[in-house]
Amino acid sequence: MVFFVYILQCADKSYYTGVATDLIKRLNRHNNGKAAEYTKIRRPVSLKYYEEFDDKNLALIREKQIKAFSLKNKEYLIQHG
Repeated sequence: MVFFVYILQCADKSYYTGVATDLIKRLNRHNNGKAAEYTKIRRPVSLKYYEEFDDKNLALIREKQIKAFSLKNKEYLIQHG
């Protein structure tokens, strides 16, 4: 199974980071207001970045790392991978 760590940009220009097994389905759920309270009130959202992992624990560790990044570091990651 593949796990995706992703960064979304919300309508208010903030970022949301999460983990999913079906990236497109999860993006649609965010945009339909069915995924997270944070994105529900900040729609629409757009996918800006993602990474793939074969191990759920590694994906969760990476999600936590990215969530701790400053705005500047998240933008750098989005632009430069």
